[in-house]
Amino acid sequence: MLEALTRPGIEHATSSDNQTPSRQPWRRAAPPPPPDVRVVGGWASPSVMRVCVALRLKGVAYEFLQEELGKKSGLLLASNPVHKKMPVLLHGGRPVCESLVIVEYVDETFAGSGRRILPADPYDRAVHRFWAEYADAKVKSRSAAISVGNRIRGLVTDLPLPTALRTLMGMIGGDKAEAAEQLEEAFAACSKGRGFFAGDDVGFLDIVLGSYVGWFRAAEQITGKPVLDEARTPRLAAWAARFCAHEAVGDLMPDAGRLVEFGEALRAALAANATQP
Repeated sequence: MLEALTRPGIEHATSSDNQTPSRQPWRRAAPPPPPDVRVVGGWASPSVMRVCVALRLKGVAYEFLQEELGKKSGLLLASNPVHKKMPVLLHGGRPVCESLVIVEYVDETFAGSGRRILPADPYDRAVHRFWAEYADAKVKSRSAAISVGNRIRGLVTDLPLPTALRTLMGMIGGDKAEAAEQLEEAFAACSKGRGFFAGDDVGFLDIVLGSYVGWFRAAEQITGKPVLDEARTPRLAAWAARFCAHEAVGDLMPDAGRLVEFGEALRAALAANATQP
């Protein structure tokens, strides 16, 4: 009974030996106001993951609004009428779109809290932006039917992954060794001998490239071949493990098996939509 009277969120009366207990009814504390920051997206999207990691690095509380597979909510369409895609950051009711834009917005808007995401030095900042743009280069049409294994054909070809990363995963033709070497060299140049692209902690380029690690692992599960080979890209392989273990990433990194199942469901949804008149 004592625990019921004293649990948080409930007002209760107190009494003494010489006082009569109050007869006022208990009143529950008012619910907290809705968060000022909301993220519209899906758990499997690398672009959405970037936004959530950035907010965690800044220590900003947010509400996550999950989009349904194969559907676009009215909120998403109203918030991003141009591209009609996630993620969308709603800050004070105002939408911000495109993952790289959102990450920079979060870094600048919440500059007084958490860790800095983009480098302070203008040159370093330009270099990190260059490699982020490289990683997010335009992809081939997602309608291309490319086999990534006898068991699952064309699974990851429907996913919006950059050309360089699709090359690494064997999804499209190209020099895998060259793509891997470019990213390995980028890490060596940007990290300056430390654990992350940003140095001692996760930063802008870590967020951009790290958001694909879950899909790297899903591709490895499908093909049986490593995307980040420890023999070929030792720095990147070690970096990927550190990124996944970071406190700001943690449970945001999707499980590879769950991503494979999601990819199958996505292909089925796309096929169903394609057959509709």
